[in-house]
Amino acid sequence: MKTIILSAFALLLSANIQAQNQNRKSETITKTTTIKDDKGEHKVVKKEVVNEVQNIELQEVPKGTLNTDIQPTPTQSTVTTSVNVNGQERIVDVDHSAYYSYNGERYQVLADQGGYTVTSPNNKSVLRRTSGNSYIYRNKDKFSVGHFDANGNLVLETYDEKTDKVTVETFNLQK
Repeated sequence: MKTIILSAFALLLSANIQAQNQNRKSETITKTTTIKDDKGEHKVVKKEVVNEVQNIELQEVPKGTLNTDIQPTPTQSTVTTSVNVNGQERIVDVDHSAYYSYNGERYQVLADQGGYTVTSPNNKSVLRRTSGNSYIYRNKDKFSVGHFDANGNLVLETYDEKTDKVTVETFNLQK
Protein backbone atom coordinates (compact mmCIF):
# COMPACT_ATOMS: atom_id res chain seq x y z
CA MET A 1 0.00 0.00 0.00
CA LYS A 2 2.84 2.35 0.92
CA THR A 3 4.50 1.66 -2.44
CA ILE A 4 1.31 2.53 -4.35
CA ILE A 5 0.90 5.85 -2.51
CA LEU A 6 4.56 6.81 -3.06
CA SER A 7 4.33 5.82 -6.73
CA ALA A 8 1.20 7.93 -7.22
CA PHE A 9 2.87 10.89 -5.45
CA ALA A 10 6.00 10.55 -7.61
CA LEU A 11 3.84 10.36 -10.75
CA LEU A 12 2.01 13.57 -9.81
CA LEU A 13 5.26 15.41 -9.18
CA SER A 14 6.85 14.22 -12.43
CA ALA A 15 3.76 15.26 -14.44
CA ASN A 16 3.98 18.75 -12.93
CA ILE A 17 7.69 19.08 -13.71
CA GLN A 18 7.22 18.14 -17.37
CA ALA A 19 4.75 20.97 -18.00
CA GLN A 20 6.01 23.31 -20.70
CA ASN A 21 6.64 26.90 -19.65
CA GLN A 22 5.26 29.50 -22.02
CA ASN A 23 4.72 33.22 -22.22
CA ARG A 24 1.15 33.85 -23.36
CA LYS A 25 -0.40 37.11 -24.46
CA SER A 26 -3.96 37.60 -25.64
CA GLU A 27 -5.37 40.88 -26.93
CA THR A 28 -8.89 41.64 -28.14
CA ILE A 29 -9.53 44.60 -30.46
CA THR A 30 -13.15 45.61 -31.05
CA LYS A 31 -14.19 48.12 -33.71
CA THR A 32 -17.82 49.24 -34.23
CA THR A 33 -18.95 50.89 -37.46
CA THR A 34 -22.40 52.35 -38.06
CA ILE A 35 -23.64 52.37 -41.65
CA LYS A 36 -26.63 54.41 -42.81
CA ASP A 37 -28.30 53.48 -46.09
CA ASP A 38 -31.78 53.41 -47.64
CA LYS A 39 -32.76 50.44 -45.42
CA GLY A 40 -31.84 52.21 -42.18
CA GLU A 41 -28.94 52.12 -39.80
CA HIS A 42 -26.75 49.00 -39.45
CA LYS A 43 -24.01 48.25 -36.94
CA VAL A 44 -20.99 46.18 -37.89
CA VAL A 45 -18.87 44.95 -34.99
CA LYS A 46 -15.43 43.59 -35.91
CA LYS A 47 -13.62 41.72 -33.16
CA GLU A 48 -10.04 40.50 -33.53
CA VAL A 49 -8.47 38.19 -30.97
CA VAL A 50 -4.66 38.06 -31.21
CA ASN A 51 -3.00 35.21 -29.32
CA GLU A 52 0.78 35.06 -28.97
CA VAL A 53 2.63 32.10 -27.47
CA GLN A 54 6.36 31.94 -26.82
CA ASN A 55 8.12 28.92 -25.34
CA ILE A 56 10.45 29.75 -22.46
CA GLU A 57 13.90 28.23 -22.76
CA LEU A 58 16.81 29.01 -20.48
CA GLN A 59 20.36 29.68 -21.60
CA GLU A 60 23.08 27.38 -20.36
CA VAL A 61 23.72 27.82 -16.67
CA PRO A 62 27.37 28.42 -15.81
CA LYS A 63 28.63 26.25 -12.97
CA GLY A 64 28.12 27.83 -9.57
CA THR A 65 25.41 30.24 -10.81
CA LEU A 66 21.89 30.22 -9.44
CA ASN A 67 20.18 32.46 -12.01
CA THR A 68 20.28 32.44 -15.79
CA ASP A 69 18.80 34.46 -18.63
CA ILE A 70 15.97 33.42 -20.91
CA GLN A 71 17.02 32.37 -24.39
CA PRO A 72 15.17 34.18 -27.19
CA THR A 73 12.68 31.89 -28.97
CA PRO A 74 10.24 32.54 -31.82
CA THR A 75 6.74 33.80 -31.02
CA GLN A 76 3.79 32.06 -32.65
CA SER A 77 0.86 34.34 -33.39
CA THR A 78 -2.73 33.54 -34.35
CA VAL A 79 -5.43 36.04 -35.24
CA THR A 80 -9.14 35.19 -35.20
CA THR A 81 -11.46 37.79 -36.69
CA SER A 82 -15.22 37.71 -36.20
CA VAL A 83 -17.63 40.13 -37.84
CA ASN A 84 -21.09 40.73 -36.38
CA VAL A 85 -23.58 42.35 -38.76
CA ASN A 86 -27.01 43.03 -37.26
CA GLY A 87 -26.72 40.20 -34.74
CA GLN A 88 -25.36 37.56 -37.14
CA GLU A 89 -21.76 36.67 -36.37
CA ARG A 90 -19.34 34.98 -38.73
CA ILE A 91 -15.66 34.12 -38.45
CA VAL A 92 -13.46 35.42 -41.27
CA ASP A 93 -9.84 34.60 -42.06
CA VAL A 94 -9.05 38.13 -43.18
CA ASP A 95 -11.44 41.05 -43.18
CA HIS A 96 -11.16 42.81 -46.55
CA SER A 97 -13.35 45.77 -45.56
CA ALA A 98 -11.56 48.82 -46.95
CA TYR A 99 -11.52 51.39 -49.73
CA TYR A 100 -10.40 50.37 -53.21
CA SER A 101 -9.83 52.35 -56.41
CA TYR A 102 -10.39 51.39 -60.04
CA ASN A 103 -10.37 53.69 -63.10
CA GLY A 104 -10.25 56.78 -60.90
CA GLU A 105 -13.36 55.76 -58.99
CA ARG A 106 -13.43 54.95 -55.28
CA TYR A 107 -15.16 51.80 -54.03
CA GLN A 108 -15.95 50.80 -50.45
CA VAL A 109 -16.01 47.13 -49.52
CA LEU A 110 -17.88 46.41 -46.27
CA ALA A 111 -18.67 43.11 -44.57
CA ASP A 112 -22.33 42.15 -44.52
CA GLN A 113 -24.36 39.09 -43.57
CA GLY A 114 -23.49 37.01 -46.64
CA GLY A 115 -20.03 38.30 -47.54
CA TYR A 116 -19.29 41.86 -48.63
CA THR A 117 -21.12 44.83 -50.14
CA VAL A 118 -19.24 46.87 -52.74
CA THR A 119 -20.49 50.44 -53.08
CA SER A 120 -19.46 53.27 -55.35
CA PRO A 121 -21.10 56.62 -56.09
CA ASN A 122 -22.95 55.04 -59.06
CA ASN A 123 -23.98 51.56 -57.92
CA LYS A 124 -24.06 48.87 -55.26
CA SER A 125 -22.82 45.31 -55.76
CA VAL A 126 -22.45 42.16 -53.71
CA LEU A 127 -19.41 39.95 -53.19
CA ARG A 128 -20.13 36.40 -51.94
CA ARG A 129 -17.53 33.85 -50.89
CA THR A 130 -17.49 30.45 -52.59
CA SER A 131 -16.26 27.17 -51.14
CA GLY A 132 -12.74 27.92 -52.38
CA ASN A 133 -10.81 31.10 -51.74
CA SER A 134 -12.71 33.06 -54.39
CA TYR A 135 -15.76 35.31 -54.50
CA ILE A 136 -18.74 35.82 -56.79
CA TYR A 137 -19.20 39.47 -57.75
CA ARG A 138 -22.69 40.51 -58.88
CA ASN A 139 -24.17 43.85 -59.83
CA LYS A 140 -26.88 44.94 -62.29
CA ASP A 141 -24.53 44.81 -65.30
CA LYS A 142 -22.16 41.91 -64.75
CA PHE A 143 -21.39 38.65 -63.05
CA SER A 144 -17.71 37.95 -62.21
CA VAL A 145 -15.43 35.73 -60.19
CA GLY A 146 -12.90 37.46 -57.95
CA HIS A 147 -10.21 36.93 -55.37
CA PHE A 148 -7.92 39.00 -53.16
CA ASP A 149 -4.27 38.88 -54.19
CA ALA A 150 -1.22 38.88 -51.89
CA ASN A 151 -1.25 42.71 -51.74
CA GLY A 152 -4.92 42.81 -50.66
CA ASN A 153 -6.17 44.03 -54.05
CA LEU A 154 -9.52 42.76 -55.35
CA VAL A 155 -9.07 41.03 -58.71
CA LEU A 156 -12.23 40.41 -60.77
CA GLU A 157 -12.31 38.11 -63.81
CA THR A 158 -15.26 38.48 -66.19
CA TYR A 159 -16.08 36.30 -69.19
CA ASP A 160 -17.21 38.14 -72.34
CA GLU A 161 -19.34 35.95 -74.64
CA LYS A 162 -18.93 38.23 -77.65
CA THR A 163 -15.12 38.10 -77.70
CA ASP A 164 -14.79 34.71 -75.97
CA LYS A 165 -12.18 36.19 -73.63
CA VAL A 166 -11.76 36.79 -69.92
CA THR A 167 -11.09 40.36 -68.82
CA VAL A 168 -9.25 41.04 -65.59
CA GLU A 169 -9.94 44.13 -63.47
CA THR A 170 -7.81 44.95 -60.42
CA PHE A 171 -9.29 47.13 -57.68
CA ASN A 172 -6.29 48.56 -55.81
CA LEU A 173 -6.40 48.62 -52.02
CA GLN A 174 -6.02 52.16 -50.70
CA LYS A 175 -3.74 52.37 -47.70
